[in-house]
Amino acid sequence: MPWRSLPWDGESAGVWTYLLNSTDVVINLAGRSVNCRYTESNRAQILRSRLDATRILGEAISVAKNPPRLWLNASTATIYRHAIDQPQDDLTGEIGQPPEWRFSVDVATRWEIAFFNAKTPNTRKVALRSAMTMSPDQGGVFSILSRLVRLGLGGAQGTGEQYVSWLHHRDLTRAIDFLIEGELEGPMNLCSPNPLPNREFMAVLRKAWGKPIGLPASSWMLEIGAFILRTETELLLKSRRVIPTRLLNAGFEFQYPEWSAAAEQLARDIR
Repeated sequence: MPWRSLPWDGESAGVWTYLLNSTDVVINLAGRSVNCRYTESNRAQILRSRLDATRILGEAISVAKNPPRLWLNASTATIYRHAIDQPQDDLTGEIGQPPEWRFSVDVATRWEIAFFNAKTPNTRKVALRSAMTMSPDQGGVFSILSRLVRLGLGGAQGTGEQYVSWLHHRDLTRAIDFLIEGELEGPMNLCSPNPLPNREFMAVLRKAWGKPIGLPASSWMLEIGAFILRTETELLLKSRRVIPTRLLNAGFEFQYPEWSAAAEQLARDIR
């Protein structure tokens, strides 16, 4: 069946809703990018874009005569607390964090509440708590970090002790296929089973690019850089030590479980 593209403003139901009667799986990834300064206006857009799209989709599925059997809705691994001491999984992971980063957790929590509160009894639902997805695409997080490394700026960021949770883009698509074919439901962590401290993460990335040395960046330097680039340091400084317990327990096997192999393969794709 050929691809079809239909416009949607994400704020109201559109002509696309009739397609739900002939759809097997719905994947909702709608939401304003968080790669911005958290001004009052941007915060409102980040929150509303997620809640509105999820609510409207839930309403459309609830009245469909033949609703989709599965609804995969984007979420985020940043829902968990700033964790260095122990991993956070999708069975017992703790939600919450310091006041300066509370906004992101509030967004993620309200997003999932809107999703799971949708009255869709005949549709299995999975919230995709995804970590940073690493792909060779220009403008993606791997591309941005690789540029820093090649400029000689690929040292530890902040203390370097904060954990980085990540996922190779091929494992993302494989995990989604796995969820479509299986019966799992509820919150699901999509991330490598091996997060690592930022200092080690950047060292591995430097090795993949053949750069033995990288200048570190202290927290105050990152604050200045984030202000200039119109983004937030939370994306680099919050410790995300997340593991995909439910996926592993269900038998999913990662193609790239280790950052070293993933970084080398992604660097080859860019070269």
